[in-house]
Amino acid sequence: MQTSDPDIFVVDAHYYQNELASIHLLRDGDRFAIIDTGTNDSVKYIEAALKELGASFAHVDHIILTHIHLDHAGGAGALMGLCKNAGLIVHPRGARHMVDPSKLVAGATAVYGEDEFAKMYGNIIGIDESRVTSPADGEQLQFGSKTLTFYDTPGHASHHFCIVDEGSKSIFTGDTLGIGYKALRDENHTFLCPTTTPVQFDPAALHASIDRIMALEPARLYLTHYSEVIPTTRMIAGLHEQIDDYVALTERAMNDGKEESLGQIIEDYLVTRATNELPDLDESVARDWLKLDANLNAQGLSFWWQHKRA
Repeated sequence: MQTSDPDIFVVDAHYYQNELASIHLLRDGDRFAIIDTGTNDSVKYIEAALKELGASFAHVDHIILTHIHLDHAGGAGALMGLCKNAGLIVHPRGARHMVDPSKLVAGATAVYGEDEFAKMYGNIIGIDESRVTSPADGEQLQFGSKTLTFYDTPGHASHHFCIVDEGSKSIFTGDTLGIGYKALRDENHTFLCPTTTPVQFDPAALHASIDRIMALEPARLYLTHYSEVIPTTRMIAGLHEQIDDYVALTERAMNDGKEESLGQIIEDYLVTRATNELPDLDESVARDWLKLDANLNAQGLSFWWQHKRA
């Protein structure tokens, strides 16, 4: 649970499979901020982690969402009901959907189907508007001795923040800096890949957001998928290359009438790239970890091609 920072802790959300999605606890003295919440099923793991740290829900001052996709925010309503002293901090474009999640639920149901949605997310609970705060781009929050700065980082989603802990130069990146599963790492390198899940992928904006965050010279990135990464030039260059490759692969598939094959095309591309970057990585392991993301990425890329690229 402990990261290399003594005040940052990682909790496995147990979303879909272990070590796929993480929740981070930021501590100042005996007070806590929770960054991303996982789903309703994740709440019990947050409670256990707080207990292990000698705390409880009463010690939580802030629940902060990088963005409102439900693997990041599905448990926010349930958690706010338990953290009576906490306020919710969310991007201005996402706030209304946390107060009234009906459109958020409808959108996710369209992606996953009703049965799978119910299994993965359960009942999404709305949050009292009076407990919701939406910082402006660049606005800072003083959390005890820690200063947190909120950066608007669209590209994956229009309602996305990255949050900088100014003291440690750690950045909680949500999905803007891609995904980097622990299974796809070795001692020298983490395979990072962009995530373009439906429905707001914007390649130009994502390039710009990555550059904006890296210009801050972060010491560490805390990804939701999955936790602590020390960034390198190679990793970030790879993200930019893959965004452009996603666009090119989508254009080719659409022009060749192969939209239905795009998920497999993206999966094969990612697996090849991962195994090239990590020579000891078994292809079957790479495929197991990347298949879900490849299919979701393809849905987002198809939507972008049909509706957004103009």
